[in-house]
Amino acid sequence: MWRRDGLGHWAILSDGVYVGWGGFQKEGRDWDFGLVLKPDSFGLGLRITRKAIAFATTDPRIDFVTFLLPPSRKNIGALLRGGAEFVENTQYNGEVFKKFRLETT
Repeated sequence: MWRRDGLGHWAILSDGVYVGWGGFQKEGRDWDFGLVLKPDSFGLGLRITRKAIAFATTDPRIDFVTFLLPPSRKNIGALLRGGAEFVENTQYNGEVFKKFRLETT
């Protein structure tokens, strides 16, 4: 992804310790943000996502960010309070996800 799009996923460290991976992946016209954390690091998700979105707002290629969440994900309040809007239910690799969009410009 880094070679193809000039952007991709990062290894994420907290105090020098690996806690997971995440970043931006080009999906057609969309820049989708994904984050996978180790279970003992779930509490860092909001802080990491805020930093990633701050990065996206400074990158002229990224007019908006999308998020794909499984239907089982109930805690989406922070995403909505941050300005993301539900777009549609969509399929990715045969699985259904809720797609949200956040304007960055």
